[in-house]
Amino acid sequence: MSEMAPSEVLEHLPAGVAVLDPSLEINWCNNRLRELAQCDDLPIGQGFYDLFGTPEILGPNLCPFHTAIGGGTSARSTLKIDEKRFYDVHVTPLLPAETPATSAPDPGTANSLIVLVRDISQQVLQQEKLQAIHQAGLELGDLMPQEILEMSVEDRIELLKAKISHFTRDLLEYESLEIRLIDRDTLELSPLLVIGMRTDAAERKLFARPEGNGVTGFVAATGKSYLCEDTASDPLYLSGAPDARSSLTVPLTLHDEILGTFNVESPRPGAFSEDDLQFLELFTRELSVALNTLELLVAEKATTASESTERILREMAGPVDVILNDAAWVLERYIGHEPNVCDRLNHILQQTRNIKQLVHEVGESIAPRRSHLPPPGRQQRPRLRDKRVLFVDGDESIRRAAHELLERYGCNVETAHNGEASCLMLRQFHYDTVVADIRLDDMTGYECFCRLREINEEVPIILMTGFGYDPSHSIVQARQTGSLKAVLYKPFRLDQLLTELEAAVNPP
Repeated sequence: MSEMAPSEVLEHLPAGVAVLDPSLEINWCNNRLRELAQCDDLPIGQGFYDLFGTPEILGPNLCPFHTAIGGGTSARSTLKIDEKRFYDVHVTPLLPAETPATSAPDPGTANSLIVLVRDISQQVLQQEKLQAIHQAGLELGDLMPQEILEMSVEDRIELLKAKISHFTRDLLEYESLEIRLIDRDTLELSPLLVIGMRTDAAERKLFARPEGNGVTGFVAATGKSYLCEDTASDPLYLSGAPDARSSLTVPLTLHDEILGTFNVESPRPGAFSEDDLQFLELFTRELSVALNTLELLVAEKATTASESTERILREMAGPVDVILNDAAWVLERYIGHEPNVCDRLNHILQQTRNIKQLVHEVGESIAPRRSHLPPPGRQQRPRLRDKRVLFVDGDESIRRAAHELLERYGCNVETAHNGEASCLMLRQFHYDTVVADIRLDDMTGYECFCRLREINEEVPIILMTGFGYDPSHSIVQARQTGSLKAVLYKPFRLDQLLTELEAAVNPP
């Protein structure tokens, strides 16, 4: 078997290879470099940077050739050729043959340079898209400014839908999409946002069931993403967008709960790749957090309605009792004497008693739907009633939400903005449990945990963190003590918070 010449071997490399003189003129290169430079002929005699049209040097080494020539060491950098092309350049100096391998090279002794050029466009563009998806998630979840808080629930939903539409088209470049949310009671998948779908498909009733409800029902029931390569031969696919030949459907999930589905379709068969699946799954994670934020805002509005109802009931309780007492006193004296007066008083008495029920019903009617909170006036989570909770978080909106949400269930909530303040509170007052975030401005989560345990070793402590963020390993260290009650990962569902609190304040 004949041996290949070195130049033939270099022609089979997937990377471009070139030999440059110290002036960066190309003395030799393989065919792959010509392809990367998009030249018709081998660019012998051209300047290396001229070959790529004065590209932008992104680093890490902003002068890789100067470093290689002047320092006698290898250097690398990334070149941005245009908006879609990025090349990794690795420069190695060729030193004189008499230079000992063990000695440090003399600056400027390199007589040639070997350059290796790899196309890293896909990796760079993928990283940029991932970053763009993360930024889109931040904007999707940015529902807390005062002007948004003052919007109606319907206006907030429309704003979120507009953001979803913008990012889906401009960032993910999908034109046909359908988002459906699950009704927790009926499992029906109700459309939240539909773009580019046929009317009959958008109005089709679907349920979160693995059979008989198309790809959407299957994904909602199983929580598994589904890539349909060819709609004509896929047994699960139900027609959606006009002339659709392929589709991609992923679940909207928050922690372990499936909130709904996100479906996109294309007129080309096999239009979606594994990268598309990854991007859409990442985007839907951010979207699920935004939907959860929206639901928490709805819950906040429900809390406001409940508080208004309860305040009205508190204020009217005394006057209603006075009316009932006076009516009973009058009836006692008119029975058997003035039947008409008695009938009229009985009517007044009945209507007065109905006032409280009417206030409850009005409170329920003005509370927004799709809320984790129970309707106003109903007794729920009785094991939390009258329990004292210390909530420790540096975010004022989180502390405010703790008051508004937990006090709806009868908890007595007090808050602290950092670890030192929480220790002062625990020394002075009794609490049934402490809920503390691990990101505090004056101490780590573990330091706060230990300080609280020193003050009161009996009080149950629940730690919180966002998206598993724990750079100081506070949760791991606290768990090793054996006395950590629970961990909550923001953004947590309200029912998770309530369940953990119930377990903490009512030990077996």
